Amino acid sequence: MPMLAQAPAKAHTPCVMRTVFPLVIAVLLSALGPAPLVFAQSGGFSVTQSSQMDALFARLSAATDEAEARAIADEIWQIWTHPDDTAIAARMQDIIAQSGFAGPASQMPLIDALVADYPDYSEGWNLRATAHFLNGAYEKSLLDIEETLKREPRHFGAMAGRALIYHTQGKSEEAMKAIQEALEIHPFLPERGLFPDLGPPPIRS
Repeated sequence: MPMLAQAPAKAHTPCVMRTVFPLVIAVLLSALGPAPLVFAQSGGFSVTQSSQMDALFARLSAATDEAEARAIADEIWQIWTHPDDTAIAARMQDIIAQSGFAGPASQMPLIDALVADYPDYSEGWNLRATAHFLNGAYEKSLLDIEETLKREPRHFGAMAGRALIYHTQGKSEEAMKAIQEALEIHPFLPERGLFPDLGPPPIRS
């Protein structure tokens, strides 16, 4: 009889464990804090951001009008300038905040330090390429554009910058090739207007 009397308690034990055990795990996980970010590479972007960019670039190349393309491109720029690596993100925001109306050309020492400390971060190189361009140092800008594209081959901003430099230098063939490469990524780039032979962007539905 004692064994029969204890049987209901044994029958209920699995149900109790199924209820209590997840609660214990949840409490332990909350005590540990949020899960650490996983980075796809040392360039400052997390796996999540890299996946987001892949999806955004696919949408960008298939955009049907300028407004849609601009909105998608803005999302990409947001990720480029706000990587999940908090140290890099803080440095970027400091540079942008201090640039003001003068632009990045006024913050060359900070940009140089960013590139030196985080050489795999593509946007650091692109920011310096922009600063060189604004200073009229076109060859230095082209070199940094190449470094940008080594790290982010889809960087339509760097590609457009290269096309703009060649256009400014009167290198028509190089400029046309550069803008065509850029338009494969972002078909509604504003710089397209500098090349009337290209005609309007393709009409998609």
